[in-house]
Amino acid sequence: MSLGDASKTRGARRPHAAADSPVGPGRCRRQRSVDARDLGNVSTLRLTLACWNYDRTRALLEARIRPDGIDLNYLSLPVEETFFRMLRHREFDVAEMSLSSYVMSLFRPDRPFVAIPVFPSRSFRHSCIYVHTASGIQEPKDLIGKRVGTPEYQMTAAVWIRGILADEYAVPVNSVDYFTGGEEEPGRPEKLALDLPPDIRVERIGPGHTLSAMLARGDIDALYTARMPSSFRPGGGVRRLFEDFATVERDYYRRTGIFPIMHTVVIRRDVYERDRWVARSLFKAFAAAQQETYDDLSQTAALKTMLPWLTAHVEEVRREMGEDFWPYGIERNRSALSMFLRYSYEQGLAKELVEPDQLFVPETLESFKI
Repeated sequence: MSLGDASKTRGARRPHAAADSPVGPGRCRRQRSVDARDLGNVSTLRLTLACWNYDRTRALLEARIRPDGIDLNYLSLPVEETFFRMLRHREFDVAEMSLSSYVMSLFRPDRPFVAIPVFPSRSFRHSCIYVHTASGIQEPKDLIGKRVGTPEYQMTAAVWIRGILADEYAVPVNSVDYFTGGEEEPGRPEKLALDLPPDIRVERIGPGHTLSAMLARGDIDALYTARMPSSFRPGGGVRRLFEDFATVERDYYRRTGIFPIMHTVVIRRDVYERDRWVARSLFKAFAAAQQETYDDLSQTAALKTMLPWLTAHVEEVRREMGEDFWPYGIERNRSALSMFLRYSYEQGLAKELVEPDQLFVPETLESFKI
């Protein structure tokens, strides 16, 4: 199941939009954002969204883009807090969500969430494998038989890392011993209960320990993580496995065409079942907000991002990955989603092999035409 179209937008044109794109092929229509004073007595549905403060969602945070029919209360929260509160307590109507956690939630009896094909976080993760300098790990195959930390076995970044190491470097998922727990603070639990095959060995670290400190001491040999550990610093005993990670990641993209997806956007199932129209409305709004960022990246009169060579970087990315290099929707993400779903199944997380269309609500599988 999947999604489709764009929202009340101030954007210009969406680069080379695909057929399942929220704006459809060609140009995105320019519409005036609705001011609160314009609403008068018009009834809108109040929904709370928990999502980090991304450039591609900032127009929603600042209410320049308003989802059709929705009064959006945007809580800017770090991802770990959003995921914990949504998975444990279902506190929000809509939330950014770990792709791995969402896939696992589909195997709960109540299937608490549905999703729309918006991907606020994507990242190549070759840069996120850290090793202790005295571990003897010089290349990926040296990880076999080692002690590897990861904050949560089921976290999306770790699923991608394990899958890439298995596919690209012949490091089987079950060839290392995994240690889970807080990276910088003791006591981090798995947000979702694990039920893994017996050949995958996962052990909790002690209640007073952190993975970052353990890596610095050499208590673990490597760390697969999303956040750079505090023990990775000049002159320390921790380094990246792939020190020239940008070159490695570009090569990976050129060979596979995969830009790994980290997070999607979920809606509580009860909210969706009560008002199914909110899925399309939110999808359109996220796409319109993203369009603002695409437009901002093209501005050269004054740089809107604090990167001195921003223009050169944007031009390089567009040459490498195309104009719409961070696509939403199903079709242009089908390969990345299929690969992740295979990894989730092979690593004992998903209980069956899921297809990309099963992840997303049907309202955006198609879009109207004029």
